[in-house]
Amino acid sequence: MSELITNIGELMTQDSEQGTRRNAAVVLEGERIAWIGDAVHAPAADTVTDAQGRAMLPGWVDSHTHLIFAGDRTAEFEARMAGESYSAGGIAVSVDATRAADDFELTRLALGRVAEAVSQGTTYLETKTGYGLDVAQEARSARIASTIADEVTFLGAHLVPAGSDPDAYTELVCGPMLDAVRPYATWADVFCETGAFTPEQSRRVLAACRDAGLGLRVHGNQLGPGAGVALAVEFAAASVDHVNFLADTDVELLAQSWSGWDPAAGTGERGTVATVLPACDLSTRQPLAPARRLLDAGVQLAIASNCNPGTSYTSSVAYCVTTAVLQMGLSVHEAVRAATWGGALALHRERGVDEDGKRAVGSIAVGHRADLHMLKAPSATHLAYRPGIPLTHAVWRAGVRAV
Repeated sequence: MSELITNIGELMTQDSEQGTRRNAAVVLEGERIAWIGDAVHAPAADTVTDAQGRAMLPGWVDSHTHLIFAGDRTAEFEARMAGESYSAGGIAVSVDATRAADDFELTRLALGRVAEAVSQGTTYLETKTGYGLDVAQEARSARIASTIADEVTFLGAHLVPAGSDPDAYTELVCGPMLDAVRPYATWADVFCETGAFTPEQSRRVLAACRDAGLGLRVHGNQLGPGAGVALAVEFAAASVDHVNFLADTDVELLAQSWSGWDPAAGTGERGTVATVLPACDLSTRQPLAPARRLLDAGVQLAIASNCNPGTSYTSSVAYCVTTAVLQMGLSVHEAVRAATWGGALALHRERGVDEDGKRAVGSIAVGHRADLHMLKAPSATHLAYRPGIPLTHAVWRAGVRAV
């Protein structure tokens, strides 16, 4: 079956050849995009959807979430709003609740969070383990994650459980735990931060996971200056996330990692994406990540929700995009690009046309996966112009109307 979506007022494709089109149309065939052009030249299709002048974007690509959890951390949030500082230790509360929940409950909760994200325009998402923190629980989290998310990241190195020896736990992560999650995960991550994992421990985790064939990601430079960025670049990690506290040398390392990349064509050797998490910055009252500074330096940027129970309990990428425009100095186009194509880049999914079914996401181009987000507005500018207003009108996920 084919579907023609026509009379699109603004089509923000994030594709270098198509750019932003006015009075446009798109044809979907199955899960792929088959045609893009002017509405007046649109071919016939089995069904027709009239956009009535609304704007259309790629679906949000949320490249950083923590959806496999149970429990509530409202008390921690209230304490933080009353002036207590954030530390990594609150993760333990979620670990206890997650371990206590059965498979059905964890799956039900995670599916509800995915549905909530899709209802707001997210069509492709990554999620992590990290609230199990023993071999059996991390394997369970990874298995459940593989049934509800597009990409699974192993985050056994989220926090050292209370009472555990840090070095012994690091060895557990690098050995039996890694072996147990390997059938379900594509990526591995480490929380390289004061109160979590030291640079030396993080290096051991990254090396072991790389040797096991997993792609790499890093939580870094969130709570203060640190080694996260340097380690991410050294290990050619796909992304380093949070990046609130950056020295000039950190920015230079990230920029240099893209020296083999052609920014105009979007081709060449990928570097390390800097993923900023605006909702988390606001919830933890950390300085906002320097998104403007990173872009100006030539670093590729992603925006993600960091949906998790402790520091960013939202799946609204639109909220993050709005914050990036209003408070982080990005233009609407830059913010939308970071939350679509940038997220795909951080997951190594910005390329690929009909390659073993792994079609590109995060942009609207022929052969790419038909992930589309139609707004209740004539342009994407309304995302920042009308903050807080739910603007999702319709969502297509792999060619299927989901909203």
